[in-house]
Amino acid sequence: MSPVAALKTRALRVGTYRPVSAAIRRIVPLDKAVTRFSGGRVHVLPSWLVPNLTLTTVGRRSGRPRSVPLLYIRDGADFIVVASNFGQAHHPAWSYNLEAAPEAEVLLGTRRIPVRGVRLSERDRRRLWPEVVAIWPAYDDYVRWAGGRTIKLYRLTPR
Repeated sequence: MSPVAALKTRALRVGTYRPVSAAIRRIVPLDKAVTRFSGGRVHVLPSWLVPNLTLTTVGRRSGRPRSVPLLYIRDGADFIVVASNFGQAHHPAWSYNLEAAPEAEVLLGTRRIPVRGVRLSERDRRRLWPEVVAIWPAYDDYVRWAGGRTIKLYRLTPR
């Protein structure tokens, strides 16, 4: 196993510990700032470790742009993102924003891609769940930590 592959395996395993998950949740504002400052070229969690993008939605109450870094998988040309909220009992704000106003934007590297977001059906969620767990094994732990909350998946289709 290459040193990079070994580091990735170890990092993905460490993400399943609650204190590590809490620390990652706390660095989200830093990641947003780094991504904004670098024009999308840099994320705190490097893309060789996990595929990541920045989703910008419109705040359902404020009407202002709201950006959040997310992990994703591809399903054809679409991006699949997970509304895990790090296993907290409530859904993340961005998921409510996306449901209220499905037109959004993805920043992937330096490319800005207009997208339309829709919540996946339970059937599609079950089909894609193994793939999202493959990129971030902690998602299975988040299900337990969320106390019965169904963790929603969303399809972001380029417009």
